[in-house]
Amino acid sequence: MTRFATLALMILPMSGQAEGIWTTMTGTEISAALTDRTLAYAEASQTFYASGKTLYNQGGRESWGSWRVDNNQYCSEWPPQGLWACYHMDRSGEKLRFIGAGDDITVGMYLGE
Repeated sequence: MTRFATLALMILPMSGQAEGIWTTMTGTEISAALTDRTLAYAEASQTFYASGKTLYNQGGRESWGSWRVDNNQYCSEWPPQGLWACYHMDRSGEKLRFIGAGDDITVGMYLGE
């Protein structure tokens, strides 16, 4: 067992945040993690502006929406629906995980950093 514990400690990143270990984010952490930042998803990217606007780009097609933090959740609205959808967020190193009401999960990673 000691050999396993030693091996486990050796593979942890120096940052102290092991990849794959997700921690729940607070509203303050969500704001800091997203404001004026861009995330890359599997086939898209999204920029979160301090103004509350967000730009989603998939294959060169752009879509503008709005975002905010409410009750420790990331919330977004996309015209023309006008309905806000909110997501719990977790973080693992440079990865951010959005978890929807139906437990749908989207993972993004910082782009250009």
